[in-house]
Amino acid sequence: MKKQLLIIPFLLFLLILLAFFYLLMIERNPSSLTSNLLNKSVPKFESESLLKNKNFISSEEFGNEIVLVNFFATWCKPCRDEHEYIKRFSDEKKIRIVGINYKDNSKKASEWLKKLGNPYSDIPIDKNGRIAIDWGVYGIPETFVVNSKGIIKYRHVGPITKKVYRKINSLIRELE
Repeated sequence: MKKQLLIIPFLLFLLILLAFFYLLMIERNPSSLTSNLLNKSVPKFESESLLKNKNFISSEEFGNEIVLVNFFATWCKPCRDEHEYIKRFSDEKKIRIVGINYKDNSKKASEWLKKLGNPYSDIPIDKNGRIAIDWGVYGIPETFVVNSKGIIKYRHVGPITKKVYRKINSLIRELE
């Protein structure tokens, strides 16, 4: 009878151990968050432009070419880290990049871009975070690939690294 009582805790422990190892073995990516906007049109918004003397109107800016949309801010350390890859997309791949300046000081953002280089074709200002909410942004940096029909095809949460740069590059080649 005592042996049978010991089997139950042992089986329970074994079951917990198996569940733990299963969770370790499956491939999970914490930066891959689902987005309700994938395969949907770019949200419509209008905003003041950081460097141009005109308003940025999304319905006029998307739908003609492949566009990389990057949410960034000067106070964001990962944004600074990924900036070299954003510049590479602009310089090497000749991809149009729209940078959305998120809850930032416009003067600091202008200085930051002068210092690090400006890969963006236009920079709408998102002072209160409303544009980011419409895009479903959790935190910055976040980067989206929009196809030539104005449909969001890819979302990356976090800074762009060498690996992510290659992944986005292959996706852009597929979309061309």
